[in-house]
Amino acid sequence: MSQGQKKKPLEGVRVLELGAFIGGPFGTRILADFGAEVIKVEPPQSGDPMRLWGLHKYKGHSLWWPIQSRNKKCITLDLRRKAGQKLALKLISKCDAVVENFRPGILEKWNLGYDKMRTVNPRIILTRVSGYGQTGPYRQKAGFGSIAEAIGGIRYITGYPDLPPTRVGLSIGDSLAALYAVIGTLMALYHRDVNKSGQGQVIDVALYEAVFSVMESALTEYDKLGFIRERYGTGLPGIAPSNTYPTGDGKWIVIGANADNVWRRLARAMGQQDLADDPRFVDHQSRGEHQQILDDIISVWTRQHTLKELLESLDRHQVPAGPIYSVADIAKDKHYYHREMILEAEDPVVGRIKMPGIVPKLSETPGAVEWTGPRLGEHNQEIYGDLLGLNERKIDDLRKEGVI
Repeated sequence: MSQGQKKKPLEGVRVLELGAFIGGPFGTRILADFGAEVIKVEPPQSGDPMRLWGLHKYKGHSLWWPIQSRNKKCITLDLRRKAGQKLALKLISKCDAVVENFRPGILEKWNLGYDKMRTVNPRIILTRVSGYGQTGPYRQKAGFGSIAEAIGGIRYITGYPDLPPTRVGLSIGDSLAALYAVIGTLMALYHRDVNKSGQGQVIDVALYEAVFSVMESALTEYDKLGFIRERYGTGLPGIAPSNTYPTGDGKWIVIGANADNVWRRLARAMGQQDLADDPRFVDHQSRGEHQQILDDIISVWTRQHTLKELLESLDRHQVPAGPIYSVADIAKDKHYYHREMILEAEDPVVGRIKMPGIVPKLSETPGAVEWTGPRLGEHNQEIYGDLLGLNERKIDDLRKEGVI
């Protein structure tokens, strides 16, 4: 599982994870993959709901949990109780950063707001992930990734024009926010340690803003032209050819040949070089104006060949193209294995499993998967005993009281 003894870039950085689900924990998973010591806090009785999430379970066990919490150290702690809050502050005094994704005001309610954290650790970095951010008229509204995708704009433009807006088939809003949480945390660490400011700070990540940030030029188009992007199905208006096309063996192929030089190569691959000089298709602007006609011509050609034949021909002509993969297709693809994007790990609960690899690839300090998601409270002894110096009797008392 581990890539030898190569040093990871975030070794020596300790992060306390407060929260659940995806918005914060996916981000801390990335930090942990690259060597940060991530200490995940869970409620003593129930743990993170992710332990039970996923429609499909293996012998009653979540197959999401081993991936989401890999490389983390899991402890239990009741943050609603004063004894738990005192322990949390002790942990914060020994951490570089805290990542949380509660509703704004919850940490303050538990006497764990940033001002309180700074009294025990002036250098602490607090990364906060929430639906609408820590300020503004919506700050107290309940926020989930699905709602962020709705008001962030991405759902409005996803799907077909004659059908209701649809969702991307995964938790894209939460995942985008988690990525920004990682970026913000790393920038704050750089400013504190490399720039030698010594300053901690707060990173405020709102789910809807993470979604809105990837909406390209939609706002500017509306501002200057009054144009509102709509749903266009598998293509993009004015960008041609770039679409999903049917194959002769009942499959689908995505072809992206909207750049002028690539379009000319596609015309050669189709055996219709004259199309490249057709005034309707000669440049980007004209192809966009005759998009449907061009897509129909390409579809006639793709239907005459199998997916395999099309891919081989388009590869020879250096035209970007690819099949639409299911996860079963991904699991058989040699490129994924060569790039170590499919890793195998031994999980103590569900056995040997395959999981997504690590992104990005670092040449000198690569990340690695050292272990899968731990059992509830698995690292209590290590963190409370070794890190905080509590003796066995104190730890046992905290357990009996339900604090851990």
